[in-house]
Amino acid sequence: MKNNDSFLNFLGIAKRAGKLVLGEDLVLKAIKKNAVQLVILGSDTGAASAKKINDKSNFYRIPIIDDYDKSQLTMAIGVERTVVAVNDQNFTKRLLELSK
Repeated sequence: MKNNDSFLNFLGIAKRAGKLVLGEDLVLKAIKKNAVQLVILGSDTGAASAKKINDKSNFYRIPIIDDYDKSQLTMAIGVERTVVAVNDQNFTKRLLELSK
């Protein structure tokens, strides 16, 4: 579990800009449609859900960040979710830079 304020702050900006897909079902559908470039998975996500998201993301070659827990993601985006995905190339690039 990381505490990277700039990553979480930028994730909140992406949410306000409408660049996130929220929730497991919508994220899985977006991955299948190749509509997202990055998945952010809560580090404390249940095993079955985490496996589903990981398998689908790996199959479609979408990077996953799982350095943050559900409470950190909830604080960042203002909605309780265990998984979110980014559907914008520029936001994806910046989030990947901030996650290092």
